[in-house]
Amino acid sequence: MKQSKFPNEWDSERVKRVLGHYESQSEEDAVAEDEAAYEMDDQTVMDVPKDLVPAVRELIAKHKTA
Repeated sequence: MKQSKFPNEWDSERVKRVLGHYESQSEEDAVAEDEAAYEMDDQTVMDVPKDLVPAVRELIAKHKTA
């Protein structure tokens, strides 16, 4: 079996905690969380063509380390 690769600062325990959070979340809580993301003043949500996602992720990673 192929070993999964995690982003920096992530491991299998963190993945399990995140999955547990979303799997146990009510539909109402999930909707509220999604709506709150759209209301954040310091971020934006946009559609990105799939072929550009790797480049966007790279830019975000560079921005976070700057």
